[in-house]
Amino acid sequence: MEKTTSGFVNGFLGVLVFSGSLPATRVAVMEFDPLFLTVARAVIAGALAGLLLLAFRERRPERGDLLSLFLVSLGVVVGFPLLTALALKQVTSAHSIVFVGLLPVTTAVFGVVRGGERPRPAFWLFSGLGSAIVVGFALRQGFAASPAGDLLMLAAILACGFGYAEGASLSRKLGGWQVISWALVLSLPAMTMLMLLTMPVSLAQSSAASWIGLGYVSIFSMLVGFVFWYRGLAQGGIVAVGQLQLLQPFFGLALAAIFLGESVSWTMLAATLAIVACVAGAKKFAR
Repeated sequence: MEKTTSGFVNGFLGVLVFSGSLPATRVAVMEFDPLFLTVARAVIAGALAGLLLLAFRERRPERGDLLSLFLVSLGVVVGFPLLTALALKQVTSAHSIVFVGLLPVTTAVFGVVRGGERPRPAFWLFSGLGSAIVVGFALRQGFAASPAGDLLMLAAILACGFGYAEGASLSRKLGGWQVISWALVLSLPAMTMLMLLTMPVSLAQSSAASWIGLGYVSIFSMLVGFVFWYRGLAQGGIVAVGQLQLLQPFFGLALAAIFLGESVSWTMLAATLAIVACVAGAKKFAR
């Protein structure tokens, strides 16, 4: 298989893995406290990441890389998982997945801030339009009923976009999957302490579904997905393979409907399609 084709295959697998994150989180928070779920998934993924780094004898990051790794941890190890877990206590995963449509644009915006890129004015037009669609969807679909849930999802997308952009900059030096692995390992002591402090007494009585949800977000969402995703970006190119991320809302809505039995309304599909169109337009004019 040629390198470009392999890149698209790996990128597609990464997107497919990430698409199950919000439905799995929704299942897990039905029984687990959001804070415990966040730190537990980080501990499990961190332990596995440490084994991977040892197995491949990866070089340690330099002292100057520690701040960037801390920021990556803040965005994708703590920020996004915790904020989405809190949001999914109040809204369905199908509702929350619409917000994921903003993630590529949010990443690009932070890429401008962190990388010093200067996109054309049309980029900001599409970016602003996509944001307006998300706000309009939230207002129409029940923002008044759960304003906190929608605001938490918006904050989660910002945190994730920031973490992606910071990680992308650092991956040029350390490598893609190595960045998330080191970020997980460096946060492991604090996450382990918090996990022990927040561990519920009734943990052993939790249902199989909750354990499966925890296992998925720990192993697949937090680690395996990044391995495929960053490998795909490296093989097929960031701009080309990055377009595959536009498929994530569609996969996520399908999974929410199939496995959770959640209703996917025509307005959710329409909003997702509109956001994808805005993101595609923004990416076209990003340079």
